[in-house]
Amino acid sequence: MSAPANGLKIDLLQIGRGFLMGGADIIPGVSGGTVALILGIYERLIEAISRVDTHFFGLVKNRQLKEAADYLDLRFLIALGMGIGIGIVSLAGTMHHLLLHQRTWTLAAFFGLIGASSWLVAKIVDRWSPAAFIALVAGAGFAFWLVGLPLLLDPPDSLLYMFFCGSVAICAMILPGISGAFILLLLGKYVEITGMIKGVIHGEISGEIIATIIVFAFGCLLGLLGFSKFLKWLLARHTNLTMATLCGFMIGSLRKLFPFQRDITPEVTELKHKVFLNRPFNEIDVTSELLPALVVMIIAAAFVLVLSHLSNMKQQIEHVEADESGNDQ
Repeated sequence: MSAPANGLKIDLLQIGRGFLMGGADIIPGVSGGTVALILGIYERLIEAISRVDTHFFGLVKNRQLKEAADYLDLRFLIALGMGIGIGIVSLAGTMHHLLLHQRTWTLAAFFGLIGASSWLVAKIVDRWSPAAFIALVAGAGFAFWLVGLPLLLDPPDSLLYMFFCGSVAICAMILPGISGAFILLLLGKYVEITGMIKGVIHGEISGEIIATIIVFAFGCLLGLLGFSKFLKWLLARHTNLTMATLCGFMIGSLRKLFPFQRDITPEVTELKHKVFLNRPFNEIDVTSELLPALVVMIIAAAFVLVLSHLSNMKQQIEHVEADESGNDQ
């Protein structure tokens, strides 16, 4: 009787880990992948995802369902997925409320989170060659231009665009220091997604919401199974150029997170349809606005750096234990 009890205990542990990952995933600038690293399940998660391959489908086709589930590490994925879902749902409403009612300080926190994350991504580049610097500048310039497009100020409501957002945002799971919520924020769908989750919690369910969630979920699935393999290939063969480009992209994208914005659509009540434009510096009060925002940025940046430090400590401990185990043998 002890095996089922131990199995349930492990499942609850994975749900708890998933909850922490989900809570991180809903905050732009905090990577669920980084949390997975700290918790010691990142490699297992990526390995399980990568096993959705021809061998897995062959087992399913031959009705070897138990073997297929074991090969995919399905029990682990289900427990972790439940925890991630609970974590996202728990915080989505809070983030939506903060962006509507405490926008300046929330964006300041996001700015600090992304700024620190871009620094961590830059540290992954072990040699800053001229090509890497060019990639950094090109990524920053492209992102700065992209986030200022009118399309992203008021993005389309089409299901096709939502599918695209899901497929791109989910890829952030395997990228060090990149947050899926950050990608959604840049694409202009973060508020809509958190708003829908908040609405569902309060019983606001409609055919449109269900269709949007299903399409977004399918986009995530496609991105996870398809684009993630391409990104893994890039990271394996062109690590420095890939990470330099991503670092530049994150730096350029900070334009979208400028804390001091003006609502140019005050007559609009729904947050997802509001349009905000950055205020010029001469309109920003140093004492009541700029200095408090800088404090929030610094605290948020420190949080990411501490998280990264814990992750590095975790990896170092695992490497030492692996070396000691090898020496013992």
